[in-house]
Amino acid sequence: MLALATVGFAVNFWAWALLSPLGPRFKDTLQLTSFQQSLLVAVPVVVGSLGRIPVGALTDRYGGRVMFPLVSTATVIPVLYLGLAGHSSLGALLAGGFFLGIGGTAFAVGVPFVNAWFPPQRRGLAIGIFGMGMGGTAISALTTVNLVKAHGMADPFLLTAAVLLAYALIAALFLRDAPGRTVPVEALSRRLADTLRLGITWQATALYAVAFGGYVAFSVYLPTYLKTGYGLTQADAANRMAGFVLLAVAMRPVGGWLADRVGPVRVLGVALTVVVGGAVLQSFPPSLVPLGTLACLVMAAALGAASGAVFALVALLVPAGKVGSVTGVVGAAGGLGGFVPPLVMGSVYGATGSYALGLVLLAVVAAAALAFTGTGVRRTVVRRRPAEQAG
Repeated sequence: MLALATVGFAVNFWAWALLSPLGPRFKDTLQLTSFQQSLLVAVPVVVGSLGRIPVGALTDRYGGRVMFPLVSTATVIPVLYLGLAGHSSLGALLAGGFFLGIGGTAFAVGVPFVNAWFPPQRRGLAIGIFGMGMGGTAISALTTVNLVKAHGMADPFLLTAAVLLAYALIAALFLRDAPGRTVPVEALSRRLADTLRLGITWQATALYAVAFGGYVAFSVYLPTYLKTGYGLTQADAANRMAGFVLLAVAMRPVGGWLADRVGPVRVLGVALTVVVGGAVLQSFPPSLVPLGTLACLVMAAALGAASGAVFALVALLVPAGKVGSVTGVVGAAGGLGGFVPPLVMGSVYGATGSYALGLVLLAVVAAAALAFTGTGVRRTVVRRRPAEQAG
């Protein structure tokens, strides 16, 4: 079940990230401004993020067996539209990108589905392994530009649509929800209201907005950053972005595994410290080889580990019947955290001709998250432990 969920997450994220590698191409062919290009790659992110809130709550109610095939099938429609007709103007791309965001909601299906299959002491690792499905963005980075060059604009979209349909069929046939999973009976609005009253919802939301939001921002904007800031070709920039994504993906289960053993607060503390240092180094900016590459890679590793640790925190502190709802809200924050930085980076570069200020802002935000982890989040975890021991 974990493997099937991870594959489903990867396939839907592949679809969700189709526009990002093509951003520089659309900028040239449609003569877009830096802000318009940033908006193009950010729209699927914000829609996929906000959509996680109702999708997570629906998964609590109906289970992953229903929701995974449903989300995968729904994502096929905008993928086909963009490949066959929706790439001739900015308006058409934005409309297609809006509905492409459906693919990004798969995360809120998988976390409660996987969480229900594992005991608490193994959930950090299990959800971290599931989180490796975010490597679907690397599949997109490695294949989309090359397929367009070799066969035309439609091919990567047609291929992705076929894979989505195949997965939806396999999921409908073989996925099973965990025996004895907690099924809430309250109305959707009531469950969402209860979710928003949980303190851990807002703590995990803030941390995930920085950790996963930073990952998303890099994955959608890195090709543009490398092409504009370092003069790389589109293909070379996309390949380097894929390397960033793969390292972050590999570190996500490591972060979850470490959080199971030493606690999520410690893992988050180390990871956020690394992000602060990497962002400060990159803001100068250094030459691409070796310091620039090193700074980006250590930030990738830290952001991946921190993302895994946040959901180890969720698995530790959230009641079983509310995991999907909390995941939806927290996942939305992560995606929205990735929506803002590309717009900021595009605007900063357009105004100053440099990305330095944007990277300094990343360091400041990561430092604030580090301070919050060491104070408010640590107190929440400490309060939970005595309660468990008393029980």
